[in-house]
Amino acid sequence: MPRGVKKTDLPSKTCATCGKPFSWRRKWEKVWDEVKYCSDRCRGAKPPRR
Repeated sequence: MPRGVKKTDLPSKTCATCGKPFSWRRKWEKVWDEVKYCSDRCRGAKPPRR
């Protein structure tokens, strides 16, 4: 019997830099409310101007 949660049932957010959706990761378990970017590359880049 499989255990855990299906990937489709995990929470997701939209990246503040690239605008792409990304899913929850175990390493972000304690800081999920503070996560804004999908990767280190997006975190280092400046957000696009509007």
